[in-house]
Amino acid sequence: MKMFNRYLISALLLVVASCSPLKKANKSFDKGEYSTAIHQYKKALKADDPLSNYALAEAYRKSNNLKKSEPYYKAAIDHGTKEEKAYYYYALALKSNQKEEEEKKILREYLAKAEDEDVIIWAQNELDNLYKLDDLRAKVNYFRVKNLDEINTPAAEYSPVYNNGYLYFTSNRDGGKTYKGTGTPFTDIYRARTKGAKVDLSSLEALDDNINDPDINEGTITMSANGKTVIFAKANNGKSNGTNEVNLYFTRYRNGQWSEARPLSINGKNSWDSTPALTADGTTLYFSSNREGGYGGLDIYIAKLNRRGRWVDIRNMGPHINTPGNEIFPYVGGTGMLYFSSDGQAGFGGLDIFQATRDGGQVVVENLGLPINSPADDFGLFLFNPSRGFFTSNRKGGKGDDDIYTFVNDDPNLKIVNYFLSGTTLTPDQQGIMQPLSNTKVVLVDEEDGIIDEVFTKSDGQYEFRVYAEENYYLIAEKENYFTTRIDFSTIGKSLDKTTLKEMVTNVNFEIDLPLNQIVIEKPIVLNNIYYDLDKSDIKEEAAKELDKLVVIMRDNPEITIELSSHTDVRADEKYNQQLSQRRAQSAVDYIIAQGIDSKRITAKGYGESKLIIENADSEIEHQQNRRTEFKVIKYNPKDTSDEEGDFEQGEEGDEDSEQDDSDRFFSDLDEDTEN
Repeated sequence: MKMFNRYLISALLLVVASCSPLKKANKSFDKGEYSTAIHQYKKALKADDPLSNYALAEAYRKSNNLKKSEPYYKAAIDHGTKEEKAYYYYALALKSNQKEEEEKKILREYLAKAEDEDVIIWAQNELDNLYKLDDLRAKVNYFRVKNLDEINTPAAEYSPVYNNGYLYFTSNRDGGKTYKGTGTPFTDIYRARTKGAKVDLSSLEALDDNINDPDINEGTITMSANGKTVIFAKANNGKSNGTNEVNLYFTRYRNGQWSEARPLSINGKNSWDSTPALTADGTTLYFSSNREGGYGGLDIYIAKLNRRGRWVDIRNMGPHINTPGNEIFPYVGGTGMLYFSSDGQAGFGGLDIFQATRDGGQVVVENLGLPINSPADDFGLFLFNPSRGFFTSNRKGGKGDDDIYTFVNDDPNLKIVNYFLSGTTLTPDQQGIMQPLSNTKVVLVDEEDGIIDEVFTKSDGQYEFRVYAEENYYLIAEKENYFTTRIDFSTIGKSLDKTTLKEMVTNVNFEIDLPLNQIVIEKPIVLNNIYYDLDKSDIKEEAAKELDKLVVIMRDNPEITIELSSHTDVRADEKYNQQLSQRRAQSAVDYIIAQGIDSKRITAKGYGESKLIIENADSEIEHQQNRRTEFKVIKYNPKDTSDEEGDFEQGEEGDEDSEQDDSDRFFSDLDEDTEN
C-alpha cells in the first residue's frame, strides 16, 4: 500500500510538472501577453491535444498573426475540440492565406452540425460573404496605389492623418520596450512635414511626452481643423496591475505646449475604445468599441459635442454598418460618405476598407475593391480631397509590417454632390420679433424617427446638417423651458443630375428656420380649426388633423402635463354650454389618449361661456373666436441637463485655413510605378 501511494504521488508530480508550462502560458494569455504565451504554448504543445492547439491558435490570432494560427485551429478541430469558435476562426485563417474553397468547405461542415447560436450567425455571415467575392473582383476601379517609401520602415507605420502641412501617423519604428501582447515595441505617434506625398524626413519627430508614453501603446490620432485639439487612443501597458483596455484621451495645444492628456468621458468600463475620427467642424466623434450591446466584436459608435463641451448621445451606428465581425477605423471626409474597415462585411481577407452613404433613405455599404483592398489588412483611410488620399496595409510587397500607402482615384465620372440643410433656431422676444435662440439641440431624423445627426446651436442660433438625395426628414429643435419644434423637410425631386456637372464637387444648400416658443405655465394656446357640428361633441376629420399636431407636441415634450379646454359662445343656456364644452373637451382628450398619450398627462376641462375672448360678440366671426379649443401647460418637469466638466471647450477650434497644396501636384509621384 505504501509502495502504491509512493507511485501515485510520483505520477501526480509528473502530471503537475507536465502541466506547468501550460499554466504559465495560460497566465500570460490572461494578462494579454500573447507573444510570451505563444512561446510558452509551443513548449507545452501536444500534437494530439485540442486544448493546447486551440490556445496557441488563439494566442496567434490575438497577437495579430491570424495567418500563423491556421495549422493549430485545424489540429484542435481534428482532435475533437469542443470550442465551436475554432471552426469560425479557422475559416478566417484559411481566408487570410487565400484558401477560399477550403474555407467554404469548413464553414459548410460546421453549419451542418453547429449548436452555438452566436457562432452560427458569424459563420453564416462569413459564408454568405465568400459567395460575393467574384462580384467584388469583377468590379471596375480606377484607383492607383503606391507605397509611401519615404515614411515606411520594416516596423509598423499606420493610421495616417494630414493636417496643416503635417502627416501624422502611429509607429513602433524606434524600438524601445517590447509590448508582450504582440512581441513588438510599444507604438508612439509621430509627425513629419509633407507636401502631398513628398515627405520631409528631416522634420520627422515624435509628439510631446504628454501624448507619447514609452511604456504604453499610443494608437490612432484625430484632431480639430486647426490642429490644436487632439484625440487619440492609449493603453495596453500589458502589466498585471495595469489596464489591458484601450481608452480615448484628449489634449490641447496651449501656450506653446500640449496639456496633460485626459481620458474622454465616453470611455466604457473594461472596454476597448479606439480609432477616433472627428468631423471637420469638431462636433461629431466616430470611434470603435467592443462595449456591451453591440452586434459582434468591435462596432462603430458616434458621439456628439454638446453646448458644455461634453461628448453625449453616444449611439451605435446600427446593423447596416456593424456586423458580427469587427468594424474599426472610421473616417468621414468631405464626400458625404463614412469610410471604415471591416472583416465582417464581404471582403478579400482580413480588414477591407468600405464606404457607406445614404441613398433614398437607405444606408448603402460598398467595398472599395482592388487595389485599395487586398487579402491582407487594409485600413486607416484618410482623404486629402475626393480623389486622393492615404491608407494603411500590411499586404505583400511592403517594407515589413503595416505600411502607409497613397492612392489616386482616376474615375472620369467621379462627381461629388453635397447637400446641406441649414437655418437658425428662433424665438419671439417681448415685442414678438423673432430673435436667434442659442444652445438649442437640433436633431435630423428620418421618417421612422431614426437619428441621422444632431447639433447644438451656438450664440447665433445657426445649425447645419448634411442631407442626402431623395429622402424625407424631420427637423426637431429642443431646449429646456421651450416647446420642442418639429418641421418636415424633403430632398425628393431636388437632386442634381451628376452627368450635367462640370466640377468635381458641387454644394447644394437648403434653408429652414426653426421657431421655438417658451413654455409658460397656465398660458392658454389656441388650437386652430377645432370645430364641432351644432350641439355635437364628435371629433370631425378636420379637427382630428389639428389634434394630431397636439399629439406630436405631447410626444416631443414628455415633460409637460396639459389641460385641454373647450369654450362656447353665449348663444345657448349657460348650463347647457357648460355641459357641452365639457363633453367636447373630453372627446378631444379621449382622441389624444387613443393615440398613445398617457392619460395622466392630459386633463379635460369645459369652461362653457365663462371665459369669453370678446364680450358682447355680435358677428359670427366674433362668436367663432369665443367658440375655441385651447390647451395650457399645468405642470412641467424638465430633464436634468447638468453636466460634469466638459471634454472640450466650445469654440476652441479656430478658423485657420489648412495649408493644403494644389491637388494637381498632390501625389504627383503616383503617375509612375503604381500598383494597378
